[in-house]
Amino acid sequence: MSSDSATTTTAAAAPESHAPQGMAKLAIGAIGVVFGDIGTSPLYALKETFTGHHKLLVDQLHVFGIMSLVFWTMTLIVTVKYIIVILRADNRGEGGSLSLLAMISRLSEHSARRTRWLGMLGVLATALFIGDCLITPAISVLSAVEGLSVVNPGLQQLVVPVAIAILIGLFLLQARGSAKVGALFAPIMLVYFVVIAVMGLTQILRDPTILQAVNPIWAFRFFADNPLLGFFALGSVVLSVTGAEALYADMGHFGRKPIQFSWLWFVMPALLLNYFGQSALVLGAPEKITNPFYLMAPDWALLPLVGLATLATVIASQAVISGAFSVVQQAVQLGFLPRIKINHTSAAAAGQIYIPLVNWAMLFAVALLVLSFRTSSNLASAYGIAVTGNMFITTLMMAVLVLTVWKWNRWLAYGFVGTFLIIDTAYFASNLTKIPDGGWFPLLVGAVAFTFLTTWARGRSLMQERLRESAMPMDVFIKSAATAATRVPGTAVFMSTSMTGVPHALLHNLKHNKVLHERIMILTVVIDEIPYVSDEDRIGVVDLGSQFYRIIIRYGFMQQIDIPAILKKVENCGPKLKMMETSFFLSRQTLLASDRPGMALWREHLFSWMMRNAESAMDFFKLPTNRVVELGSQVEI
Repeated sequence: MSSDSATTTTAAAAPESHAPQGMAKLAIGAIGVVFGDIGTSPLYALKETFTGHHKLLVDQLHVFGIMSLVFWTMTLIVTVKYIIVILRADNRGEGGSLSLLAMISRLSEHSARRTRWLGMLGVLATALFIGDCLITPAISVLSAVEGLSVVNPGLQQLVVPVAIAILIGLFLLQARGSAKVGALFAPIMLVYFVVIAVMGLTQILRDPTILQAVNPIWAFRFFADNPLLGFFALGSVVLSVTGAEALYADMGHFGRKPIQFSWLWFVMPALLLNYFGQSALVLGAPEKITNPFYLMAPDWALLPLVGLATLATVIASQAVISGAFSVVQQAVQLGFLPRIKINHTSAAAAGQIYIPLVNWAMLFAVALLVLSFRTSSNLASAYGIAVTGNMFITTLMMAVLVLTVWKWNRWLAYGFVGTFLIIDTAYFASNLTKIPDGGWFPLLVGAVAFTFLTTWARGRSLMQERLRESAMPMDVFIKSAATAATRVPGTAVFMSTSMTGVPHALLHNLKHNKVLHERIMILTVVIDEIPYVSDEDRIGVVDLGSQFYRIIIRYGFMQQIDIPAILKKVENCGPKLKMMETSFFLSRQTLLASDRPGMALWREHLFSWMMRNAESAMDFFKLPTNRVVELGSQVEI
């Protein structure tokens, strides 16, 4: 029984072939959800590159050089790496680091040591993503609200309070679900992208020479002029592609082709037009580098633009919060976190969920970030490390995928992987220089998340190993107990994490109550490394004799678990199950930290604390509260 697994969406993965109308609808939907983070980066990326901790002179060489870097970064990292290649790495329609890890583990053959290292990479990428999820809402909303100070410098003092108020409101609304708000996402983002494209195009028409920056020679000239300053600038240039991981993580919601279509034909052109427009603006008026995004607009349009940009950043933040919920689901389902309370906020759309613990923890951290850093420029110093670290790990995992699963020509694989490892390493190394100025924050969050993820996975493995060591063989138990013990009417379902041996709850029940039910079901829930398991493959029944049955129920890591509902479909083990005649027996382990080989003592105490605070198995499996019996046991790890 994977008792440490969380409920997730039961919706089918997005199909890869769509009718034209369906394709258009999904492509528009993707614009509203997938591209919010990367779509709001023009608010701060170019400004931060010139005015951040390593300031650049606003002249032709630097403006053309930076714009060339932005263009080719977006082209290579987002378009080539993610849109063309990585989106092909779908795990039955799902994407994301943990999904990629599960697919590689399932389809490729590795030594135990290599598999362990791959697992560590997937977990580390997840931990860094969690750190990124905290900074994105803070920097996005702050950068939009800072437009108030452009409208009227006297409003500067309102920026932080307004940003905090917006973020509090956003997190408070999560419990209600995003179905109704989500319907407005796509139209608002469509308007936003059209507006920023028109703003940029207007400036480009005034100075078309900026389009020369498409030539990569300008990037080379920029580096040749001052290699060290060029290296530092990479840490800010990469802000233009933050959110690229979301394209992959959200693939299951929309499908590969709609995301590719939206990016290539709408989002990328709009973003590039805006970046080129900002560059053209500051080339003619260097003093406007203080906030080129807003200063492109005429005075009469400033306040409406602040409102539109704020809405766009709220949407981007909503997508990030939902992404955090989804990643936590997958982590719990795949055995990296204990059971966590998850509420489904929509009966029609199972993917819409709300995780109270994650929501309030994020609100506290995001509010603390805004109050501590106070400006988007200060926050930009903390932004980028988690993003580039995640990109680097994705490239390493892709190396394994293209060599062992897709089996590309080795020279092609080495060329692809080598190119992006060089690019990702350069961006990650540049962002490491931000650590003293705030970059420590996402690293700290990532380190804490990594510790929790790995401690739970290792502790759970050790606990199951100890339980197997002390388990009695099932055939021996049946022969000795089935005839000797008194059998009482009804069905007893014993939940077990193992598909072998006698569950401890069964042994304790016989020891204390001196009876066995007429029908005994040993039930194990298995979470497969695929998003969805079909109904045909869901249930397996093994007749052990003497009215003992071992039942295996399989779920994908994106599916919702409901034991009573699935037991009604079980066949080949006697009459249909009736809930009022069925008792569910759960074993609750009390962990005793010991000096046995396995984990450090402090990690054993951490694992024990996590287990005590996990959601009740009764609630998680949706068992009827008046039909559950819990029996305790002690386990040394």
